[in-house]
Amino acid sequence: MILNGTLAGLVAITAACNVVTPGSSLVIGGAAGVLVVYAVLFFDRVKLDDPVGALSVHLVNGVFGTLCVGLFATEGGLFMGGGFAKTLTQMIGIGAIGAMTFALSLGAWMLLKVTMGIRVSAEEEIEGLDVGEHGMEAYSGLVEQKMSTGVI
Repeated sequence: MILNGTLAGLVAITAACNVVTPGSSLVIGGAAGVLVVYAVLFFDRVKLDDPVGALSVHLVNGVFGTLCVGLFATEGGLFMGGGFAKTLTQMIGIGAIGAMTFALSLGAWMLLKVTMGIRVSAEEEIEGLDVGEHGMEAYSGLVEQKMSTGVI
């Protein structure tokens, strides 16, 4: 989680790095480090499979960092006395990129699903993908331990 917090700070400051003060960059990075923790907990709660926290780091903090351009920009940022215009522009951009990404990703996943499939067999999933893909267990004994306790 420490590494994800660090990465989240880097992701969040990327969009605004050339338009904010060093002090604002510390606020953005610090907020991102906290935000990633809550994002991981949220995605776990809604049972979205994200074992390495990539959505929390890149999606959530990418959106947050893009929004921070409109909030912290030295010229026109909302918190710097510039009004809401730059923030609104960033929000429109986030919405447009999100819609395009969702539509193109949905099309690509549907194409993959009908051509080669996107799921493994139930047996391979139970055995573990590390065995099917690499011919060995990544965490020896973990599957047997989970199966004996009834937690899978």
